[in-house]
Amino acid sequence: MFEPPQTHYAKSGEVHIAYQTVGDGPRDVVLMPDWVSHIEAFWDHSTFERPLRRMGARNRLILFDKRGVGLSDPVPVEQILNVETWMDDLLTVLDACESRQAVLAGTGHGGQMALLFAATHPERIEALLLTNCYARLGRAPDYPWGVPAEVQDKVVLSLGETWGSLDSPAIDLIAPSVAGDEEVRRWWARMERLACSPGVAVTMQRAMYAYDVRHVLPAVKQPTLVMHTTGNRHVRVGHGRYLAERIPGAVLREFDSDNHWWFLGQHSEEMWNVAMEFIAGTPGDPDTDRVLATVLFTDVVNSTEQAALLGDATWTRLLDDLDAVVGRQMARFQGKLIKSLGDGHLATFDGPGRAIRCGRAISEAVRSLGLEVRCGLHTGEIELRGDDVGGVALHIAARVMALAGPNEVLVSGSVPPLVVGSGFDFDDRGEHNLKGVPGKWSVFAVKQ
Repeated sequence: MFEPPQTHYAKSGEVHIAYQTVGDGPRDVVLMPDWVSHIEAFWDHSTFERPLRRMGARNRLILFDKRGVGLSDPVPVEQILNVETWMDDLLTVLDACESRQAVLAGTGHGGQMALLFAATHPERIEALLLTNCYARLGRAPDYPWGVPAEVQDKVVLSLGETWGSLDSPAIDLIAPSVAGDEEVRRWWARMERLACSPGVAVTMQRAMYAYDVRHVLPAVKQPTLVMHTTGNRHVRVGHGRYLAERIPGAVLREFDSDNHWWFLGQHSEEMWNVAMEFIAGTPGDPDTDRVLATVLFTDVVNSTEQAALLGDATWTRLLDDLDAVVGRQMARFQGKLIKSLGDGHLATFDGPGRAIRCGRAISEAVRSLGLEVRCGLHTGEIELRGDDVGGVALHIAARVMALAGPNEVLVSGSVPPLVVGSGFDFDDRGEHNLKGVPGKWSVFAVKQ
């Protein structure tokens, strides 16, 4: 009889993250499920137990509950929704397992997590297996496959009323082939209750409709297999086709099934064989010289006038004090200070939330020096050049900064969809032509 794996804990900052490992195969595979998870309850029914056991028989399978969900520490809901903490938790688990490189196997929302992490930390991820995943779940004018707003409202309302009960409609959508099995419904209802409370579930689902990682896709350099079931009513097949078209070199395989859980139904064995063949293959080495990052530029307002007024010696001392203030805030928010630009600074972050908080903190801290700064941010692909960085993302962030007024933090349109639920509010500053950058760019101001 198969013995469920032991649950271990690793600390991500002050938060305990629950994880398990199964098997000792040649390749590490990290399961990135939809946001409803409880790694011990996974093993309580054959619906999940069998595919997990099969995966662990060929590889070393790594499972984890991200913070605030399942067996990991409960945290304020804004931390659960924070993309930086998603990546922190996964990085913590990989380090605890001494995993140098892994394949990320994402389903649904887990695909968004996998895409962000693979683009941000390409040296740790050798391939992506994306099954019934999406870059964006909610509908947009340029994204017709998403869920319409009126349907979103109905789903969220139903979620709050039926969470953890046999009436939960989730199974009808994600696993119609077993939806009539009362034992499966009881198991899934318990899974929902163990994963989180109804209030957290409602907040999480609303955030799922708003997250958008479409701009991340060109930065994914790992070999990627996109598998999608064509009758899937939860995540329509257009989502998978969109991913495959925009991830460089991605391969798309479609299967005639209406199950969101791909390991169920008549084509599950075919999908399983395709997935295992992909994982067992020899993925190429990802391009680790290009990564996804949030770029922050700062600049002192009216610096020329102040330098002339204070004189060279006093101005130089003031710039030294400015460097010290900026350096402290970079350390506080885990930013990497790339260079000082005289009266400005360039830094990178592995997530936009920390970059926004750092920009606001710098704006506040420099007031003690009698200075005002403006900040500009953009999340995009950068090129690593030793201790320096390059790429179009820098030009976008710099042009966004140039639009800012004193003490303002402006961000490009790539940033707000990645900080949904993290406590930030934005003012829409409209679309702008950014000098030297093709197209029009949406710009937003972070509210104080």
